[in-house]
Amino acid sequence: MYVHNGVIHFLVSSGELELAGKVFDESCVRDLVSWNSLINGYIRSGRAKEAIGLYRKMQEEGVEPDAVTMIGIVSSCAQLEDLKLGRDFHKYIEDHGLNLTIPLSNALMDMYVKCGNLESAQRIFDDMEKKTIVSCTTMIVGYTRLGLLDAARKLFDEMPEKDVVPWNAIIGGCVQAKCSKEALTLFHEMQDAGIDPDEVTMVSCLSACSQLGALDVGIWIHHYIEKHKLHLNVVLGTALIDMYAKCGNITKALQVFHEMPSRNSLTWTSIIGGLALHGNAHDALSYFSEMVKVGLRPDEVTFLGVLSACSHGGLVEEGRKYFTQMTSKFSLSPQLKHYSCMVDLLGRAGLLDEAEELVKSMAVEPDAVVWGALFFACRMLGNFEMGERAALKLLELDPHDSGIYVLLANMYGDANMWEEAGKVRKMMRERGVEKIPGCSSIEVNGTVYEFIVRDKSHPESEKIYGCLIQLTRQSGFAEFTYGLSELETHGV
Repeated sequence: MYVHNGVIHFLVSSGELELAGKVFDESCVRDLVSWNSLINGYIRSGRAKEAIGLYRKMQEEGVEPDAVTMIGIVSSCAQLEDLKLGRDFHKYIEDHGLNLTIPLSNALMDMYVKCGNLESAQRIFDDMEKKTIVSCTTMIVGYTRLGLLDAARKLFDEMPEKDVVPWNAIIGGCVQAKCSKEALTLFHEMQDAGIDPDEVTMVSCLSACSQLGALDVGIWIHHYIEKHKLHLNVVLGTALIDMYAKCGNITKALQVFHEMPSRNSLTWTSIIGGLALHGNAHDALSYFSEMVKVGLRPDEVTFLGVLSACSHGGLVEEGRKYFTQMTSKFSLSPQLKHYSCMVDLLGRAGLLDEAEELVKSMAVEPDAVVWGALFFACRMLGNFEMGERAALKLLELDPHDSGIYVLLANMYGDANMWEEAGKVRKMMRERGVEKIPGCSSIEVNGTVYEFIVRDKSHPESEKIYGCLIQLTRQSGFAEFTYGLSELETHGV
């Protein structure tokens, strides 16, 4: 029995699940350890349904599960995000009086968190006499998933000891909640605490840099990765490409792409999207063709990059071709963002009637982004009648978006339709909609500063405004001297 179980355990640990299953099936002696080894092997390989199937077979043979079995089965429910099945197994554990060990409690909490039931996870957590790092980290992940960053930070701060895993959880949670400045602040605190970051930390921090456009911090992280010889796996390499592309350095993004030892479809998608963002439309389409040629299958996000490239490059025929190929060649259903890209492409090319027909023929109900693309194209080309229809649809979808009212009033103003413009502004006042001030950000020495109109919160605001006034005067003087030189050129 020991040899038999040892062989199964060895094969499972080596990833040879089919051979482990063969040894299991052909053996005349099996105990609970045999079943647990194979069940947990399926779970570690992401084959949750097969693990549950094996568990059912175990029950049919009259073998009673223990806490180790239930950890695996509950983890299967977490993988499948099947809350109903997870609750059924939780009830089985309670009804059969199985020992609720710390690992089993952690597994149940993880299942409830991944299935979106934070209340049940919280009850288990509160009832635990001893809470481990894993217990606390699981709850931190649960809080951050629901945007409860204050609760996550409070629990994080209360933890008596922390390794890299809870730090990754809180930093990653901040990035998911678009609180990237807080994520980078936590990263600096993590270093001050003497905790060495790993590849997961780096991916989260690079994502934060991408959101903020914080190139200096992103370059520093890249140097850190190289200096400490962190493994540049596909996920980390893709995060670096995404950061460089979104922070404005497409040359460096391409360099990282070509230096990566291996790439997956996400890596290719990232570089295609980056090239599209930088207006390198033909290069983006060239990389897409290469991606398909090497046998990788594009997904919806890849096509978003491809259609964006067509839109930025004004490549109408190519856009139509790839939009059709999504369904005909790759069996992908266009989503709202793909339709908005096509409407934008057609609108920029002056094909407003075709753009409106596309919106009307959509298989799904068009959202504000789609109508917004049509509205902006109409405003740019001066088609006020169609623009009005699109704007009114936008106001139906989001009556509290101040930008729509302002742009619609401006469009009426451009057409000298002052009475209509006044009605829009009056409607805005009656609905209590206030214009949201614009916000700008700038990175200086690795720190990102944000400013709104007439903002004086920065300690050096007087110097900043003084500099702006000086620059404005210089630009005015430059325009004046340029005008004089033009006059002199023409002999005036």
